[in-house]
Amino acid sequence: MGARPRILFLCTGNSCRSQMAEGFARQLRSDVIQAFSAGTRPKGIDPRAVEVMREVGIDISGGSSKAPEDLDVELDVVVTVCDSAHETCPTMPGAPRIVHVGFDDPPRLASGAATEDEAIAHYRRVRDEIESFVRTLPGSVIGDAW
Repeated sequence: MGARPRILFLCTGNSCRSQMAEGFARQLRSDVIQAFSAGTRPKGIDPRAVEVMREVGIDISGGSSKAPEDLDVELDVVVTVCDSAHETCPTMPGAPRIVHVGFDDPPRLASGAATEDEAIAHYRRVRDEIESFVRTLPGSVIGDAW
């Protein structure tokens, strides 16, 4: 086992799911991985994502929405966390492995909500699913050989 693997969480806007994954990874798994996030079309951090992460004691408000090419790091694994990013995933130099773990899109689901409580419930559910996934890292994406 060498250095901690460098994992990029990639979604379309780098506004919600990938930011949540990076936040959980930095909080819960920084002893075993180095976490980054980016988007294929960055658009700024979703305020509801910030809100639901604060509820579990993780502050992602200081993060920034960025493209993969904005990162100056050689990656070991790219984890696409949305179907769109998976379909349009750019070639990532230095990232020998790309893994897809799709999560529902909270903003899309919340757009049909009748109330703010109903809207935020979608964010909470996806947040909890992302947390469960992040707790399995790095083995779930790299295997036990790392």
